[in-house]
Amino acid sequence: MDYKEAYEKEHLKNADLAGRIADLEAKNEELEFKLGRIKNNPLWKVSKPARSAVHYVLRQKERLANCGGPKGVVAKLGYKKREKQAMKQFGTDSFPDEEQRKLERESVFPRMVKISILVPLWNNRREFQVEMLECIMNQTYQNWELCLADGSDAEHAYIEEICREYAAKADGRIVYRKLEKNLGIAGNTNECLKLATGEYIGLFDQDDILHPSALYEYVKAINEKDADYLYCDETTFKGGDINKMLTMHFKPDYAPDNLRANNYICHFSVFARTLLEGTELFRSKFDGSQDHDMILRLTDNAKKVVHVPRLLYYWRSHSGSVASGIQAKPYAIEGARGAVADHLRHHSFENFKIESTKAFATIFRIRYQILGNPKISIVIPNKDHVEDLRRCVSSILEKSTYDNYEILVVENNSQTSEILACYQELQEKHGDKIKIVTYEGSFNYSAINNLGIRHATGEYIVLLNNDTEVITVNWLEELLMYAQRQDVGAVGAKLYYGDKTIQHAGVVIGLGAHRTAGHTHYKQPRQNLGYMGRLCYAQNVTAVTGACLMVKKSLYEAVGGLDEEFAVSLNDVDLCLKLRRAGYLNVFTPFAELYHYESISRGLDDQGEKAARYEKESERFREKWKEQLQQGDPYYNPNFSLDRSDFSLKIN
Repeated sequence: MDYKEAYEKEHLKNADLAGRIADLEAKNEELEFKLGRIKNNPLWKVSKPARSAVHYVLRQKERLANCGGPKGVVAKLGYKKREKQAMKQFGTDSFPDEEQRKLERESVFPRMVKISILVPLWNNRREFQVEMLECIMNQTYQNWELCLADGSDAEHAYIEEICREYAAKADGRIVYRKLEKNLGIAGNTNECLKLATGEYIGLFDQDDILHPSALYEYVKAINEKDADYLYCDETTFKGGDINKMLTMHFKPDYAPDNLRANNYICHFSVFARTLLEGTELFRSKFDGSQDHDMILRLTDNAKKVVHVPRLLYYWRSHSGSVASGIQAKPYAIEGARGAVADHLRHHSFENFKIESTKAFATIFRIRYQILGNPKISIVIPNKDHVEDLRRCVSSILEKSTYDNYEILVVENNSQTSEILACYQELQEKHGDKIKIVTYEGSFNYSAINNLGIRHATGEYIVLLNNDTEVITVNWLEELLMYAQRQDVGAVGAKLYYGDKTIQHAGVVIGLGAHRTAGHTHYKQPRQNLGYMGRLCYAQNVTAVTGACLMVKKSLYEAVGGLDEEFAVSLNDVDLCLKLRRAGYLNVFTPFAELYHYESISRGLDDQGEKAARYEKESERFREKWKEQLQQGDPYYNPNFSLDRSDFSLKIN
């Protein structure tokens, strides 16, 4: 074994150890929290019935606190009322009336593509079979073909009878084939493909329902955006009424990191047949998650992946369906893990780990290998605030498992002797590990950071506020594993207030009263899983906060760093948008965690002169990024309200 190979092996071992330490710390903190609740209970030695009663009261109190107190409960009830009201607009109320049906049916597009819908059949219920066929027959767009491959047993012979009955009245658009034996999901679907003659292929489950305008909307997107892979929003429903929705999934636009961690695209996938050239449709070795494997491969090859932001697919939840729980098909978990691993290897990743998260068994945490041991420069602007700076720097020095870093404190106009003594102490104690850079001039957050970065010697930069405190020991590794990728620009961490509610979990442009940018999942409890599990996996976002942001120094410089016209606010979002404009992805990871005691340094921006300054910078931001704001944040579904950060639905 040569030196390089030995070094890399040891480096992998250390990175793995750091990850294990971080996991154990997280579990330990959770156990300490639970134990603390027990020890602090004055009635612990009371009899079991009394303890049970007290615990019930404590649980209700905790829920009340998580809602923000009594007012929060009222707000939560209001939220549920709004959601119930909003749900109405996505069920049968969204179906086209006769006038709209006529308009859609008679629409003529430059490309009136034929869509072949593949439905593998196996022992379907009679009523589900009829409803599936009816929803296809009722499509407003008429140039479709329904390809059915039936592997049902003799007890379900009625399926063939029903299919042939519908085929007789479908003008040749329903093609049915009875299979000699059931070939499984992948095999049966591949048999459907052999029957297809369309330019585009659509994948549909035998027990689900399609919105009458689904094909119309897809063909419209094909013509307007030259889409070669399309998907839409979806919902699960129970029983025979699609209005009885269980979970509505309003998705982001194409997001490769999201897709690796979670098959969020799922239904209703339609794609150009040409994408199958040189590859298979479904691979049997990934049965149960064959669609995740297929979506990863085909979106890789697609020129234009388009998300149609309408709820057009109704996924029926019943005993035995994946929609009712992954436990119904446990092999799907291994299939999904295998599909993601195959995809990552195809992209030349090695020595990665794929682990299920607490959100769901097939929502994954992916640990990428750290390549080499690059130097990281942590840039911290500071004015006075001795205790804040000490806490921040101490947490880095004491908790970080990654050791090849330097800390640059950018001193800007401090007025106390205590801070100067603190600087001297830090330098004397830690030598070259900590440098003090002096900024002269009026406060300008962008200029201060830009100066610090000019003095940085690291390959990677971390912008870090002085009012932060490290929680996760491998926070630098968690950020670096994404920042080192060739397709990634900025990487952001998950930040909490002192009360362990969320301050930052990704930034959405257009969100909030100023319609500039805002944080999602704001003030939610630390243990919250997030909308559709989003707080449990790394994902693509438009922007991350500069309170803790990692980026390659070369990329930072290539896009011009922080724009000094944004002296205080929105400079971090502007930086992220410049990186996106240059073709890079920005990533939020929930596995790098810090406290952020926000605005300790400079106060809030909602009063007097500060409010006027913020409005001025907001106006400049809205003008500079006017086009992007008009288009909407690609990772925040347009069906969500821009007035709230909790993924509330917009009520039309």
